Amino acid sequence: MSKYGTIPTSSSAGGGAPLGGASPLDFISRAKARGASALATRRPWRELGDVHAIGLPPSLGDAYLRVRANLAHFAMNYAIVVLVVVFLSLLWHPVSLIVFLVCMLAWLVLYFLRDEPLVLFGRVVADGYVLAALAVVTLGLLLLTDATANILSSLLIGLVLVVLHAALHKAEDNADDEVGRWYAPVPQQTSH
Repeated sequence: MSKYGTIPTSSSAGGGAPLGGASPLDFISRAKARGASALATRRPWRELGDVHAIGLPPSLGDAYLRVRANLAHFAMNYAIVVLVVVFLSLLWHPVSLIVFLVCMLAWLVLYFLRDEPLVLFGRVVADGYVLAALAVVTLGLLLLTDATANILSSLLIGLVLVVLHAALHKAEDNADDEVGRWYAPVPQQTSH
């Protein structure tokens, strides 16, 4: 039986064990596969930037439904947009940019791309503890670089851009594709 093209889930005996007993090459191959599957949910940028799909919603309720549908449909695209806005805002703060990139790498390796439990000193560390530790370290390092206001303002700008696009982009074509993916469908209300 051939295993060509499969991603190994456990390592053979021996070798270094960066996370959960896997060799570095196993970890890298699994991380690449998980990253590729996450990026596979990204929609084409042409669809996101379609000017013919832009229009004012008729009501506040319709704007809310558009935002919900578009946030689910373009979730990966919107995450990339926000990260690019934050990255661009840090170009004039090189120390903060380096800290941001190191923290982002730590989050990727220790939380997002890890598919095996984290083992420290022979004990399994729960994901909640990893999440809390990463959040505290990231916040502490960013406070030390005096870039917190810059990062928060760029996150706010990115959020405004995302919500504005989500409210203006007509979601009728993609709403049915996303039902149940991120949220429960909202029943249509009829007036009597």
